Amino acid sequence: MTDQTTQMIQSTIDENSVVLFMKGSKEMPQCGFSSAVVNALAYLEVDFKDVNVLEDGELRDGIKVFSDWPTIPQLYVKGEFVGGCDIVKEMFESGELTDYLKEKQIPHKNS
Repeated sequence: MTDQTTQMIQSTIDENSVVLFMKGSKEMPQCGFSSAVVNALAYLEVDFKDVNVLEDGELRDGIKVFSDWPTIPQLYVKGEFVGGCDIVKEMFESGELTDYLKEKQIPHKNS
């Protein structure tokens, strides 16, 4: 992974309160896992930046190295890696995601 890719990932995370590195876009997710996370965030009316890793092979591999997490999608909130699809889905279903967003002062439904 190049320094440029690392810097791009870091600055995207720094500049946006909520970032989802995903396959496709929030308007058109390209895999079921990305779609599930988009749906959870949309349901909670969370404003987030979507980054399509399919547009850049180096980014697609780089984000896995950056987070030390093998799969995509990857959700970051206020600079902190939250997790992938299974973790976000679990947090959403248990209500933990709502609490987490509230703690991080991210505007969302039910806040």
